[in-house]
Amino acid sequence: MSVTVELVGEESHEVDVSGKTYADLLAPFEVSKHEVSMLVDGRPVPEDQPVDTGVERVRIIRLIQGG
Repeated sequence: MSVTVELVGEESHEVDVSGKTYADLLAPFEVSKHEVSMLVDGRPVPEDQPVDTGVERVRIIRLIQGG
């Protein structure tokens, strides 16, 4: 099973989520779980929770901007 994972305003990837937690979905983006919030259907999800079946899209929002 794969889902669309979007780092808002930057890029998106299709990621295989079999047996993975939400934190595992961050790998393609090179961001830390400490600098983002992950949303499913507009609601935050705990990064240590396994990805729910039926999830089609996960949005990642940066909480800290570099510059």
